[in-house]
Amino acid sequence: MEDAFAAYHPAVGFLFFLGAIITGMFFSHPLFLAISLFSSLLYYLLLRGRKGLKFLGGMVLLWAAMAALNAVLVQEGDTVLFTYWGGRVFTREALLYGICAGSIFLSVMLWFSCYNVVMTSDKFICLFGRLIPSLSLLLSMILRLIPNFENKAKTIMGARRCIGMSPDNGEKRERLRHSADILSVLTSWALEGAVVTADSMKSRGYGSGERSNFNIFRRSSRDTVAAGVLLGGLALLLVGVSHGAARAEFYPRITLGEWNGYTLLGALGYAVFLLTPSAIHIGEDVTWRILRSRI
Repeated sequence: MEDAFAAYHPAVGFLFFLGAIITGMFFSHPLFLAISLFSSLLYYLLLRGRKGLKFLGGMVLLWAAMAALNAVLVQEGDTVLFTYWGGRVFTREALLYGICAGSIFLSVMLWFSCYNVVMTSDKFICLFGRLIPSLSLLLSMILRLIPNFENKAKTIMGARRCIGMSPDNGEKRERLRHSADILSVLTSWALEGAVVTADSMKSRGYGSGERSNFNIFRRSSRDTVAAGVLLGGLALLLVGVSHGAARAEFYPRITLGEWNGYTLLGALGYAVFLLTPSAIHIGEDVTWRILRSRI
């Protein structure tokens, strides 16, 4: 089933991902960080399903490595858990900060992965085609380059595997040669695609006159409601943050903002904002299953 939130107007999706990524990079308070991490993980699994478990496993390992590395390298913090290597200290503050930093990285990477699924190149051009036509075209080509490269590499490796010339076949030297051949084919394909795209745009008169703009996306009442919910959640979050709800310091000792009504208000607004796409997706899925059961 396709994602229901992806069917909304591109402005709604861009507003959400812009807010999710920016706030995810700067909030290190455990409560707000847990909300961001849970929301990004939930939406990522709803979008990718089992296909995303491999990527998620790699990100979790990287998260664990970042947490451990920060605790090993940073010597700050008042609470010493143990000493090692000639008097170097392993502190609780460095460990917890490493866990939070790794969680921030994991959350932001998951949001970017969701962005690549939901915000396609045509949506980006719809939003910025009139304002920055050349840059929007360039960015849309860059954003779709890596997915296209991955799909093309799978096609090439599948074809070469049938003739026994994939990177998995042969001795070490042969595997390296097969990998180099695949890289050469991918490079040639990318260069040829760039030339074809340039010729195609030139033949259509791109840049020769005033640029027109066409898109298939139209605003509706549901877009207005979704944007209102997102902006309302952001407003509650800003009220809480302005009163120090998201304040967190780790060195020399862990100090968090005072837990009060503003903390709960900011956390509630943050949860409403980040969980909106998942709620829309789950709600559409439940509705579809109910309607299908009645057939």
